Amino acid sequence: MAEEKTLKIPRHVAIILDGNGRWAKKRGLPRNMGHVEGCKTVEQTVEDAARLGIEYLTVYGFSTENWKRSAEEVGALMQLFRYYMKRLIKVAKKNNVRVIMIGERSRFDEDIIEGLNRLEEETKDNTRMTFTIAVNYGSRDEITRAVRRMMTDCQAGKLSPEDVDESVIAGYLDTRELPDPDLLIRTSGEQRLSNYLLWQLAYTEFYFTDVLWPDFNKEELVKAIEKYNGRDRRFGGV
Repeated sequence: MAEEKTLKIPRHVAIILDGNGRWAKKRGLPRNMGHVEGCKTVEQTVEDAARLGIEYLTVYGFSTENWKRSAEEVGALMQLFRYYMKRLIKVAKKNNVRVIMIGERSRFDEDIIEGLNRLEEETKDNTRMTFTIAVNYGSRDEITRAVRRMMTDCQAGKLSPEDVDESVIAGYLDTRELPDPDLLIRTSGEQRLSNYLLWQLAYTEFYFTDVLWPDFNKEELVKAIEKYNGRDRRFGGV
């Protein structure tokens, strides 16, 4: 697309994938079918983002609050994880994409943990884009875990309270390898952060769209980037 060449591409795009259930309900389908279609959209978005030149793409895959859903839905989501982790290896290798996970993965079944570890290991040398999936992730939980580690290091004499600044705190977060997002996209018309990257989104531009996640495509991604290009990004009130 000719217009894409003139766009300033944000270095890091974060997405809250919302609307899978509503997409299925509108079509009289089980909620799980919405999640299946949503996973397909994730695959395509990884390819689209890499081709557009985005360096970092981070998506909210499964939150700490998602465990409160019905046992049937959670079980179906776990089965999708098992299936799409294998597919993501192929997608990542095809597009030279590195995949990493953030969140507390110990709650998952052992085979899922092994799958997550394998996905990271087999893509660790890819260089075109870093694709981060937040699984069993909640920003308050992330910050709580970070504070605990900082306190432990202080007690061990590895860290002094006087040395703690923003960069030190950021170094204890799950996202310590990533730059802060430039653009956050949330689909399905909701306009809240839902406990997602609360520290990291401090200076991020937000873009909300009514499009349900399974219907999100490259055209919608470009629309979000165009809106981002129209923002006057100034810091410190200057």
